[in-house]
Amino acid sequence: MDNKNVKAILFDLDNTLIDTNRAGGVAIQKTSELMKTTLGLDDDTASSICNKYKQKLFHANFDPAAGRSIDDVRVGHWEESIQETVGNASTASLAAQCYSLWKSSRLEFLSLSPQVCDLLKQLRSRYKLLLLTNGEAQSQKEKVQAVKCEDFFDAIVIAGDYTEQKPFLSIFTLCFNMLGVEAQDCVMVGDSLDTDIQGGFNARVLATVWINSTEGAVPAGAVKPDYTIPTVLDLPHVLEQLK
Repeated sequence: MDNKNVKAILFDLDNTLIDTNRAGGVAIQKTSELMKTTLGLDDDTASSICNKYKQKLFHANFDPAAGRSIDDVRVGHWEESIQETVGNASTASLAAQCYSLWKSSRLEFLSLSPQVCDLLKQLRSRYKLLLLTNGEAQSQKEKVQAVKCEDFFDAIVIAGDYTEQKPFLSIFTLCFNMLGVEAQDCVMVGDSLDTDIQGGFNARVLATVWINSTEGAVPAGAVKPDYTIPTVLDLPHVLEQLK
């Protein structure tokens, strides 16, 4: 696997190295059970609340300058979701319980599999490795700490700490400078065409590798990755082709 062309590999975190979607599903299920017990809700009503929360989470634009923490904002998402679904049955206390359970359950379930750990150890002996993850800074730092991945990387960049995140060139330039490499020395690995693959394309890295766990086709109009694999564990096969 030794490669003179590739000097560094940039990895995304969520749904690339860790199964965030599955962890989120477990957390939502546990929170749904809490609401059904506390409010006497049926499955459909509890599910509706959870779906509203997930939509708010997905579309939220967190502004730290507004004076509220990300935890406060997400407690508010739960309270709004409950109120919008069942009226005034919500209380701040219940919303805080929902958020606490959702957050702790999700973090508890997140982990690097032994196979991914072995892969990163193997790659670290040959390449410089950097973790580049988008998202609100506190939340992403909590994930990094929860999965104990710091020792696998030469550097970790939480894009939420900076003005621009993937796919903007500036965050990639920062990563290249931190590792002391050029864009053409690097491979970008991630599950998002819009951020990881488009960002790698914008930065003109040597190759982009799309983690496509569903094995669906690249949508029309989307950037085309150089390589597509169903799991990060297949990355060594790509690196062999880049020799």
